[in-house]
Amino acid sequence: MKNSEIAAIFDDIAEMLKLKKDNIFKIRAYQKVARAIEELPFEVARLVSENRLDEIPGAGEAITKKITELVTTGQLDYYERLKAEFPERAHSARA
Repeated sequence: MKNSEIAAIFDDIAEMLKLKKDNIFKIRAYQKVARAIEELPFEVARLVSENRLDEIPGAGEAITKKITELVTTGQLDYYERLKAEFPERAHSARA
């Protein structure tokens, strides 16, 4: 999975959390991680394989687990559950 795809998913998660009026710090964490992933000079899969996800600004334990799941499986259960809460919304990242 490409960095741009991962970043788009985290941006989409942040947008859905905004709609849910979730914690602003949680929303900002997803936004910050999305920007950091977009700006990496190499694929995030490298950090996953080298167990170095903690080097991504804003990536705490919960987000690093989500990145690992996305990179290793190509999908994210948390994201799918969030999308199910907003069936009327067009998703910018992936269907």
